[in-house]
Amino acid sequence: MTGAARPGGREIVDWDDAALIAGRLASPGPVAPREELESLVASLRDAAGRAVEPVLEITRMSAADGRSLTASTLSGVLVVDRPGWAAASARSMRAMTEGALPVPPRGVPLAAELVASAEVGATLALLSTKILGQFDPFGPPDANLLLVAPNVLQTEREMRVRPADFRLWVCMHEQTHALQLAAAPWLAEHLRARTQTLLRDLTASAADPRQVPARVAGTARAVYSAVRGTETGARPAPSLVDSVLTPSQRQAFDEVGAVMALLEGHADVAMDAVGTSVVPTVRSIRRKFSARRSEGGTGTLDRVLRRLLGMDAKMAQYRDGAAFVRAVTEAVGTDGVNAVWSGPETLPSAREIADPVSWVRRVHG
Repeated sequence: MTGAARPGGREIVDWDDAALIAGRLASPGPVAPREELESLVASLRDAAGRAVEPVLEITRMSAADGRSLTASTLSGVLVVDRPGWAAASARSMRAMTEGALPVPPRGVPLAAELVASAEVGATLALLSTKILGQFDPFGPPDANLLLVAPNVLQTEREMRVRPADFRLWVCMHEQTHALQLAAAPWLAEHLRARTQTLLRDLTASAADPRQVPARVAGTARAVYSAVRGTETGARPAPSLVDSVLTPSQRQAFDEVGAVMALLEGHADVAMDAVGTSVVPTVRSIRRKFSARRSEGGTGTLDRVLRRLLGMDAKMAQYRDGAAFVRAVTEAVGTDGVNAVWSGPETLPSAREIADPVSWVRRVHG
């Protein structure tokens, strides 16, 4: 039912269709005995709970409302398969873009709307094979931390790492994101507002209504890959977003990217700061995982898809964001870093991510 009616009117992308397409296209992942899969699910749930205290100790973040943060109050954990992740992500994207992708008054061909939904669904199917975990600020409170079991299993097999250590390490990254949103409860709405403004501007600037679905689908892919973690990538490369955004839209997109670089880099630093008393093989995991990220895929199709989805740029987010956090920590300490959660005015700009000293001067004087 592409283009189905919504409270805010008919939209170009039908997220139900996109989720259905993604679920059908996503490969099931590695095969394992039922007992091993049940053990994997239980282990991931346990790791998500145990990850909270080390993250709190490393980051020294606290809830904005003064709550005492524990595994039970911080987030609800949901272990999913690939279609389950795609469905949850489609719901999240709907919440993030609601009202920003209306069908123009002059309308567009139904075929174009079908293509837009299919392209987003195909993108979700591809990403569903790469995501290990995800904290979703737009998801239900009792299930906003997603762990993709088949991808965790496949990755730890390929990397030949100790499963218990790797699962805890992955969960530390996602629980850091949960803490970020607890420390800055305004942040999810800030990102949603910026994204919706960008998408509205995109649709309004299309000279021909028939261009809108293709432009929206391309930008939706790029925006989504910018705000969701992927584990592939090499050097930053122009993605499809570069071909559909105007200079002013590109600047707005870069500002959202700067915030995501902060969030991803901050989580990466927390993962690496954990001691061997918590994750005994942390150094080996980081070495192998970084090599896996930098290698990415080797096939021609994989390289094309990485470029279209902006995955290479995502790799730069991890690297640049982590460098920003480390430089600020060295200059003003961990508590100084935590000033970023005070409000939108303390978030780093794209320029400040590349020049941490300028952020320190602006915020700390």
